[in-house]
Amino acid sequence: MVNDPIADMLTRIRNAVMVGHESVLIPHSRVKTAIAKILKEQNFIGDYEVVKAKPAQMLRVQLRYVDKQPSVLGLERVSRPGLRVYAGKTEIPRVYGGLGVAIMSTSQGIMTGQQAWRKKLGGEVLCYVW
Repeated sequence: MVNDPIADMLTRIRNAVMVGHESVLIPHSRVKTAIAKILKEQNFIGDYEVVKAKPAQMLRVQLRYVDKQPSVLGLERVSRPGLRVYAGKTEIPRVYGGLGVAIMSTSQGIMTGQQAWRKKLGGEVLCYVW
């Protein structure tokens, strides 16, 4: 049983990148699919798909490498079950001076920190990716 499924997803991606795997399987959920969608839009991963397997659905994430170097250099879980981290519309963090992405959960769904800033929304800071 996993207490923090988002941290588990980030750890699986981090471990797969460190050993050079081309893809990684992650237990499926709508939140994880939304995070994978953002990672694909920001060119951190190649693609993702939902695989119908028994006993449960899985999310297959294709990792992206450029000249044998991974596109994902780091993943950090910010808000966790024991300590939730929220940011107002004026407090949205920048990751590595704009080179990274803050992924946030807002009232209008999961989006990047930059998208939340443009829409003038605050919310829970889920993770940083660079």
